[in-house]
Amino acid sequence: MDTRKKMHLTKGPLAGRHAIVTGASRGIGAAIADALAEAGARVTALSRSGGSDTQSIRHVQLDLSDGNSMQNVTPKLFALGGRLDVLVNAAAISLPAVVAGDLEGEMRRMRRTLEVDVVAPYALTLAAVPLLAESPCGSIINVTSINSARGFPGNPPYVTAKSALAGLTRALAVDLAPMGIRVNSIAPGYVRTAMTENSYADLKLRSQRQRHTLLERWGRPDEIADVAMFLASDLSSYMTGQELVVDGGWTINGLTNLSNS
Repeated sequence: MDTRKKMHLTKGPLAGRHAIVTGASRGIGAAIADALAEAGARVTALSRSGGSDTQSIRHVQLDLSDGNSMQNVTPKLFALGGRLDVLVNAAAISLPAVVAGDLEGEMRRMRRTLEVDVVAPYALTLAAVPLLAESPCGSIINVTSINSARGFPGNPPYVTAKSALAGLTRALAVDLAPMGIRVNSIAPGYVRTAMTENSYADLKLRSQRQRHTLLERWGRPDEIADVAMFLASDLSSYMTGQELVVDGGWTINGLTNLSNS
């Protein structure tokens, strides 16, 4: 057994590393922060609401839609601990539809969604690159969605934003490879979180979505977090520019369950 494998078994695959996770107060972001900490990393968890610190997770309150806040906090944030190995962009918003015909309102919805779901991850990435480049294992993980590859009704801003984030993942993978930084993304399917609670609470919608997945159930945040841990660790050291779909078989389901979907 080599030294690296021994370290993985005794200290965790992320022992000694520092990770920053956005959207870490709830749902998928919180699950990812917990998983990285359990794998041995020191985690700085960013969210609008903040949280209670633990031995391995330090919470920082930050509104990603506030450009001034980002500008003031980011330099201090990336100076913590003197190193950065993992950046997880998990924060996202999905805003409700506006009244039909309200063009101005719809454009506000589009701009705000893009600001939080695309522009903020890009800004954080640019700020993080100098430190990630110094790490021997720099990894950026963007949380997209099956919306990045499929058309869903009623929310063009969210579908657009997740598609853009998937494209940003590929572009950054090319640009940052010479610095030794890997960039990948995770595309979750229907996972029960605060963001999807309205759909889950509607028994008809819940059943529709459940039947369309090949595994015939909704996902859990910890199942997405496990994939994030894989992408953050040396277990994925030869992977970059990839989008891993974690959806219970939603996107590849063709005619097999057509009568139930």
